[in-house]
Parts: sequence; C-alpha cells; structure tokens
Amino acid sequence: MQTFKSIISWIIPVVVGLLIALVVKQFLFGFVKVDGTSMYPNLQNNERVMLLKPAKIKHNSVVVFNAYGIDHNNPEIQKNTKYVKRVIGMPGDTIEYRNDGQLYINGKRMPQSYITRKQRTSGTLHLTPELSEAKGVTLGTGKSFKVPQNEYFVLGDNRKDSNDSRYYGFVPKSKIDGVVKVFFWNSKAKVINSYRSSTVN
Repeated sequence: MQTFKSIISWIIPVVVGLLIALVVKQFLFGFVKVDGTSMYPNLQNNERVMLLKPAKIKHNSVVVFNAYGIDHNNPEIQKNTKYVKRVIGMPGDTIEYRNDGQLYINGKRMPQSYITRKQRTSGTLHLTPELSEAKGVTLGTGKSFKVPQNEYFVLGDNRKDSNDSRYYGFVPKSKIDGVVKVFFWNSKAKVINSYRSSTVN
C-alpha cells in the first residue's frame, strides 16, 4: 500500500503537468518553423518563432494560418500546410495600393518601412506571370478593393517572391492559428512584434 501511494504521489503531478502543457500548446502558445523566404529578410528560412494563439490581430501583425483550402495555386498544399504572412488589410478595410508603392487603407497612407522601396513598388505590383491576380484584388493607382468581413488581406515581406493574397485572395479568420512573435534580442523584433501601424498624414 505504501508503495502504491508513493507511485501515485509522483504520477499525479506528471499527469497534471502533461495536461497543462497540452492545454498551453493547443490554446495559448507554441513554436513554429518558418518554411521558405517569403518573409525575408525579417524572418529567415527555417527560423523558429513563437506563436501566440489568443493574441489580437492588428494591422501589420505577422500571422500563421492554415493554407489548405485557400491557396489553390499550389499543388503541394496539404491539410496541415501553414503560411506565415503579414496582415495588411483588416476586415472591412478599403485598400488602394498605388503605382508609387504607397499603401492607403481607408483613405489614409500607411507606413511600410519594414521593407525596401523596391519591394514596395515593383516587388508588390509586378505579379508572377504564372499566376493571375486573385478575384476581388486590384492593385494600382485609382484602383481599390474591400476586405470582406471576417477575412484578412495578407502579404509576405519579400513581396517579389511571396505567394500571398495577391494570388489566392483573402484569409478567413477561422484559418488563422495565431500571431508570430520573436525574442526581444532578435534584430528584427520591432518589425515583427510591434511595428507601428499609425497612419501618415
């Protein structure tokens, strides 16, 4: 009996610890590995980043989402394929992306200093010839489009090499797993964790 009690005394804490870890991983926090260069240079290929699942999504949040059922251009998509992109448009936003590389959301210019001028212009506006512009998305001066409710418009920071909402359209909120964060000592922490999305007059 004493031996049984001794075994139970250490099994219970282990089981409780495992359950807590499972809940944290499932609903609160986890780690993911960046696959590819679509967020370069702000996120590197194979870089491990934190994923905060209950974090609030804002303009310029970097998010992880399940691409299955969204990206119909990639024949290698599987049910667990994840993409990492930056949120440019929130639900209900009206977006105009001008020929000079300036981004306007609801009539106000938004900063994009996290990428180069070349990425803001030709990198964003010159689409890959093999893919067509997504339905409901129009880029260029004088053109605008509206992000549907409960959906997001996302782009990679490495615009010229990113497969994103320009090609497969908007990402439903239900597909987003969480918001990406990097450690504070990371040289790109400010543009990933808390890039200022205040408008420019």
